Amino acid sequence: MKYLILGGARSGKSLFAENLCLKRHEKLGNDSVHNKLIYLATCPKAVNSEPDDEIAARIKLHQARRGQVWQTIEVPLKLAEQIKQIEVNSVVLIDCLTLWISNLMFAKLDISTEFDQLLNAITASEASIFMVSNEVGMGLVPETAIGREFRDLQGKLNQEMAQRVDKVALIVAGLPIWVKQ
Repeated sequence: MKYLILGGARSGKSLFAENLCLKRHEKLGNDSVHNKLIYLATCPKAVNSEPDDEIAARIKLHQARRGQVWQTIEVPLKLAEQIKQIEVNSVVLIDCLTLWISNLMFAKLDISTEFDQLLNAITASEASIFMVSNEVGMGLVPETAIGREFRDLQGKLNQEMAQRVDKVALIVAGLPIWVKQ
């Protein structure tokens, strides 16, 4: 199963996705040897090698909420490569595609190639994959060119990913609206 969980900032999308992953993990049997619960974290702990106290606090909050059952792997850039290494019966949460895109932009990587590689890796994987992403197209038009480029890239990836996954939910105030079931 592949899921895309969309929502605005602080909408509850990560918690909703975590709970879906835990249910899927339970359904598969909780065998930690053959059924891993993996959290692919795209948020870097530092920005331009400078510690960010607000990001550090958010990371601690997410880690405390998840507990020890999750295997956390930090993957700020090469998501496709990491997904290819995941075992068949694993349950994977990617949190989040939005930060991943901004990481790609700041690293000046070929975003089109990275998108294609990620889409292909997700499609080919036999793991259960749950992806969190911001819905950024419902707000104001960004003032800067880089802001508009980011919004356009996020919209493109969300659309392409929604076509390839089994289910899509939009989270509003912590509640899901199932867009694709």
